[in-house]
Amino acid sequence: MIKKVKSGYKVLSSKGKSLGGPYKTLGEAKKRLRQVEFFKRSK
Repeated sequence: MIKKVKSGYKVLSSKGKSLGGPYKTLGEAKKRLRQVEFFKRSK
């Protein structure tokens, strides 16, 4: 999930663990979320 924070956007797991960020734009955060989903399923 992507959450807006004061410094930009953060990518978080469903349990709240940080998976990257903060990113300045929503597009960068979405790109990182796609990466996480890809590697989660590629193993």
